[in-house]
Amino acid sequence: MEQRLSDPAADPHALQRSTLRGNAESIGFAIMVAALVVTPFFTYPLFLMQAMCFALFACAFNLLIGYVGLLSFGHALYFGWASYLSAYAAKAWGFTPELAILTGTATAALCGLVAGLLAIRRQGIYFAMITLALAQMMYFFALQAKFTGGEDGIQAVPRGHLFGVIDLRNEAAMYVVVLVIFLAGFLFIHRVVNSPFGEVLKAIRENETRAISLGYRTDRYKLIAFVLSATLAGVAGATKAIVLQLASLTDVNWPMSGEVVLMTLVGGLGTIFGPVVGSFVILVMQFKLAAMGEWVLVIQGVIFVACVLLFRRGVIGEIANWLRIRL
Repeated sequence: MEQRLSDPAADPHALQRSTLRGNAESIGFAIMVAALVVTPFFTYPLFLMQAMCFALFACAFNLLIGYVGLLSFGHALYFGWASYLSAYAAKAWGFTPELAILTGTATAALCGLVAGLLAIRRQGIYFAMITLALAQMMYFFALQAKFTGGEDGIQAVPRGHLFGVIDLRNEAAMYVVVLVIFLAGFLFIHRVVNSPFGEVLKAIRENETRAISLGYRTDRYKLIAFVLSATLAGVAGATKAIVLQLASLTDVNWPMSGEVVLMTLVGGLGTIFGPVVGSFVILVMQFKLAAMGEWVLVIQGVIFVACVLLFRRGVIGEIANWLRIRL
């Protein structure tokens, strides 16, 4: 019989901290939604849509590393292949946007299931290397496959009409759809990490041996979390292909896996809002420094080192820790 993990209600102080955290998250969510609604009037909607796709990608990655403690170096596999299949379904098969996104998402879920079954029984560096190896195998397959377009990728992907009614060639309509997808994914992840299932994931992260001793089948929990993470990364990749009307090798190559690690660490590992902040920070930096070419990668490296040495909790993590001390 599986035993229950510790109940916060049994500790008044834990209950109070939980209530304060819940209130802070509600305020943070309201601020985030307001910012995403207002910002298109002041900057490029296309850039914001791209940023929301990457934010969802980073949130999906954070679900795995931040709450289960599994470092995947191959998350570009799910993001990139969802992008390819979504783009191909929309362009070659004439699928409507919602069906194209579902096709890409299903592809990522299937890839996540296969990769998870192979990697989940390993831990630490072995797990990370297996995920990286699988991602690189699929990268070389994408490079050689005809339907991916090789180095040219799949271009001029039609946005089409959502449900046959909403014309996504209209920038405002496209923005609203991406915003809804991002918020739905974000809230889903929030629900997962704050559910009994999420508490088990945190227990596995903290002490897997103890979780096993309590009767939890940790491999099963880790596999489910891995597939969920891959699926949500697929939603992000598939949506991005429709938004930018492009799927390319950049989406599936190893630097993309490294970039999502950077986004998560900069924002705050294991925090619900951290990956969102981190993704916007990295993309804004890339956008502003695009004229510097390859030097952007050097600057990203410096930021990564600075975060590791000075801000180990990330932007949101440091803010949350400061508030915790004050309260």
